[in-house]
Amino acid sequence: MSSVSLIYADSYEQQKLRSSLATLLEPWGGMGAFVKKGSRVLLKPNLLTAGRPGKECITRPEIVCCVAQLVQEVGGKPFLGDSPAFGSARGVAESNGYLPMMKSVNLPIVEFHGQRYQTVSDSFNHLRLSKEAMEADVVINLPKIKSHMQLTLTMGVKNLFGCVPGKMKAWWHMEAGKDERRFGDMLVETARALTPALTIVDGIIGHEGNGPSGGEPRELNILGASEDVFALDRSLVEILNVDPMVVPTVAASKRLGCCPELVDIHFPLQQPVELQVMDWKLPDNLVPIDFGMPRVIKSTFKHLYIRLLKEPMRAYASR
Repeated sequence: MSSVSLIYADSYEQQKLRSSLATLLEPWGGMGAFVKKGSRVLLKPNLLTAGRPGKECITRPEIVCCVAQLVQEVGGKPFLGDSPAFGSARGVAESNGYLPMMKSVNLPIVEFHGQRYQTVSDSFNHLRLSKEAMEADVVINLPKIKSHMQLTLTMGVKNLFGCVPGKMKAWWHMEAGKDERRFGDMLVETARALTPALTIVDGIIGHEGNGPSGGEPRELNILGASEDVFALDRSLVEILNVDPMVVPTVAASKRLGCCPELVDIHFPLQQPVELQVMDWKLPDNLVPIDFGMPRVIKSTFKHLYIRLLKEPMRAYASR
């Protein structure tokens, strides 16, 4: 039986957040249940964009900082890694206030480069994941709860798509996006390949409406954790009062037999009904997952422009 730990949490203040995370992981006996001494531990936040700081589009740096400390305290060696849609992980992290906290815990950033990847699926030709992610001893997935104009909601499973390096993500939108079921299956296959040891979801403040970046912050006061990313996502849609079958990642995980029924999930702390939100805002309208060739080319050039021109200029100006 999969276990999902859920608690009410209403603060990103470091001392309170550390206490909340300790409570959240108590059912497993703490971080030591997931991380052994000397393990290289990937912390995979949602680093979507540098463009809307303060709008809660990304995982809060306080979450990453506290989790890094917990990993270090049991002898693990954490590093942060991601492949944002536009720009670099360092550039997005800097724009969203990550760097001072990362420096305080000596947390390095590793970019997921397209030159180093690993083919991981027979079902999806050319599904490649960053070797920096695949070669980590432990993956800790740190998603943000957000509405999403293509996928209804983005949670734990979707966050792992950030381990597809560079602009390969845009090409997958073009290749699989014509079929919502196939795209959902691809995201589930990605999560299966990465097999995160632990997923901790940042739901203290979520992002509702026209996400993943065009919506607005929404207080949820939730932290959730599980060894089973599929069970955690299933629990979150229950909290948000969203039909699981309208969320392609959850529907695919049920279809592929890796998502337990709610009655088969063990909740050692709080139950979903105790944290339920009845008025969470989904997108006004869903837009196609598919990226046509012109959009892929435009997206690729925008990414290169930010990486090669905008970020170096910003770094120079800050000296």
